[in-house]
Amino acid sequence: MTAAIKTIQLQIVWSRMIAAVEEQARSLIRAGFSTSTREAGDVSAGVFDVRGDMLAQAVTGTPGHINSMANSVRHFLAEFPPETMAEGDVFITNDPWKATGHLSDLTVVTPVFRAGRMIALFACTTHVVDIGGNGPSPESREVYGEGLFIPIMKIADRGVMNESLLRIVRANVREAAQVEGDIFALVSCNDVGARRLLTIMDEYGLDDLESIGAEILARSRKAMIEAIGKLPKGSWKNSITIDGYEEPITLCAEVTVGDEGIHIDMEGTSGPSRFGINCPICYAEAYASFGVKCLVAPGLPNNAATLACITLSAPEDCIANPRFPRPVVARSTIGMFLPDLVFGCLAQALEDRVPAESTGTLWNIRLAAAASDKAPAFMVTSFHSGGTGARPALDGLSATPFPSGIRNVPVEVTESITSLVVWRKELLADSGGPGRQRGGLGQVMEIGNRTGEPLTFFARFERVVNPARGREGGDHGARGRVSLASGEALKAKGTQTIPAGDRVVIEMPGGGGYGPAAERPLDQIARDVALGYVTPESAAQDYKAVVSPAGRIDAAATARLRARG
Repeated sequence: MTAAIKTIQLQIVWSRMIAAVEEQARSLIRAGFSTSTREAGDVSAGVFDVRGDMLAQAVTGTPGHINSMANSVRHFLAEFPPETMAEGDVFITNDPWKATGHLSDLTVVTPVFRAGRMIALFACTTHVVDIGGNGPSPESREVYGEGLFIPIMKIADRGVMNESLLRIVRANVREAAQVEGDIFALVSCNDVGARRLLTIMDEYGLDDLESIGAEILARSRKAMIEAIGKLPKGSWKNSITIDGYEEPITLCAEVTVGDEGIHIDMEGTSGPSRFGINCPICYAEAYASFGVKCLVAPGLPNNAATLACITLSAPEDCIANPRFPRPVVARSTIGMFLPDLVFGCLAQALEDRVPAESTGTLWNIRLAAAASDKAPAFMVTSFHSGGTGARPALDGLSATPFPSGIRNVPVEVTESITSLVVWRKELLADSGGPGRQRGGLGQVMEIGNRTGEPLTFFARFERVVNPARGREGGDHGARGRVSLASGEALKAKGTQTIPAGDRVVIEMPGGGGYGPAAERPLDQIARDVALGYVTPESAAQDYKAVVSPAGRIDAAATARLRARG
């Protein structure tokens, strides 16, 4: 076989492997029971070699899941070496420090055998609707209060499901049917991936993945090093202040670009919180590396080799590297700000390539109600987001989760499985940071209980005090706000009650603007006003443009306004 043919075959098999893990992820979404799985796509899926190196990941899924799961399989192999695994074995954990950062994420690993020999492993993760404990509230003082902790163990032994573990799960969660259904979906999606991989190997006469896996990783590393080699060498620092829980939090980073990789040092970052917003380092690594890849090598495969070129260190027991058993249920509060933190470092080295700051952590709406004679009890998490930061040549994306990449949950789905009514869900005018490129808009939602009964509201919101910052002269995005429809302000974090007959109003923050607002073309300002993205008042104040509500520029009035400065 010629070198050219071998290269072509490698590329075909590699592409087929990616298709296999994409099918794995899609089957998880189709089979999932909870809204976070089947509607939001809060999942990850990947295939690993026998050493626990990730060879391919599904495009479907979140960076926090996939990049932390990339390291988690090694923990499984440390507990259960390959020689102890048998066909039909399936393993599970939600250990925040060995998997994906908090107890609500279940990670399942399945070994794949060919001719009696283990040749690969498939892994997948999803966020379940409930894991017991305090639920989604970040108010526990230790991880023990945050729900059921499942160490790395078998969920299936030689094809027989662990009924004892399933009984423990059912006894510890509020939504037993949904959680158990998601466990079976995780197990089955790995089976889908394994069957597809074995079909590919049959088709191409592969006995194992050793040689092809080594080639995939070698080529990926070479390409990543080449991409890093195009960057200026040096170190750059940045810091971000976020709202925090009991006090503001400072996230610090120094990004160093060298010949063989990029290192992120988080020295100076705030210490741990008493509340569950601490972020295990596996999750911090996941999002920090994602931020680097977005700028440096967005088109390269995400696997063990490319991820190994990006390293992170953080002080022991800081908020981005907490010791066990600190509470971590809301670890995304910290983790999802790390791409913006890294962007701020690299913006000093990469001109005109780095977006403004985004909303960061998701604005997920978590509500529960006790059973009444009008409706059964429920606990639901509905995924939503504010706006992303404006880009050097394009406006930010509105109501779009970045960096998580998951989908907003349709309100019709939430209403169909609960007694909730979403009275309003619309883009929030003037929330995007003014700039030559405007920041993405947040959204406003108004939610009540159609039974008239009170609701329990689990708030975990950021950007209420500290907005998304603009870049290169762009202005900040709007701050978020949480209140009752009756007018009373609510806390951005903590468990609260929505009184009977009242509604909760959630105003999500916008992304920062890019470049001076005075440089925004008048036709784009007019279009924003016509679409309701910017009010005529904001157009006059922020952009120095006089625009009718219909989106018509008054050129003479605009000239006079700008002449006054």
